[in-house]
Amino acid sequence: MQADIHPDYSFLTVKLADGTEFVTRSTMDRERLNSEVDSSNHPFYTGKRTMVDTAGRVEKFRQRYGDAQAKQIAADEAANAAEEAEKAAAEGAEA
Repeated sequence: MQADIHPDYSFLTVKLADGTEFVTRSTMDRERLNSEVDSSNHPFYTGKRTMVDTAGRVEKFRQRYGDAQAKQIAADEAANAAEEAEKAAAEGAEA
């Protein structure tokens, strides 16, 4: 077997967002890890859904695609209404 191929497996202190600390072992090169997310504030565990809109991505998407689709649907409905009006006028002229 080759010697010295495995990383160091040392103790690591983990501090969670709620202040809880515990010691575990890890191959990370540091002695302390601060976590911003844990079961006390993660939406999966709390049941709270939050919509994160980073840099207006949702609005940007809606501007590109949402409005165009709504305009297309409105245009299709207007075209269908115009065709039906023409058919009704043609049937009225024949009678």
